[in-house]
Amino acid sequence: MTKLALSSLTLILLSGCASVVNDSTHPLRVETKNSSGETIAGADCRISNDYGAITVKSGDTAQVRRSSKDLDITCKHPQNPDASGRAISRANMGVAGNIIFGGGIGAIIDHNKGTAYTYPSWIQLVFGKSLVFDRSTEKDGQPVPGMEPNANK
Repeated sequence: MTKLALSSLTLILLSGCASVVNDSTHPLRVETKNSSGETIAGADCRISNDYGAITVKSGDTAQVRRSSKDLDITCKHPQNPDASGRAISRANMGVAGNIIFGGGIGAIIDHNKGTAYTYPSWIQLVFGKSLVFDRSTEKDGQPVPGMEPNANK
């Protein structure tokens, strides 16, 4: 192997697999519904995790900062009680790449940068409720179903 190829391979391995494959942000489509199931667009939504907070109008897609920590979402609308939710952070395929190619160093780097984690891509909050959204139930082209926080108890 030439020195250039070896140097390039070393740099990729040390930078972490998910860091090479994933951006530091992730798209999240946020929608809001009333208790009857009618979509209400334009609510003011605040999305936050350990990297900070952003705002978005319901009906839009926001770029959220990846993290190992869950996302907290609260949407406010003048004619409705607040809608809130928690989007669960789950390890993505970059972690598997680290195990195979990057080893411990890559896993540590990706964990610290948040690139090893992904949130649901599409959630629908309901005014007057607090729901949990888990990416493990995500299906392409469909919103992740929200669950009551103590539905499993």
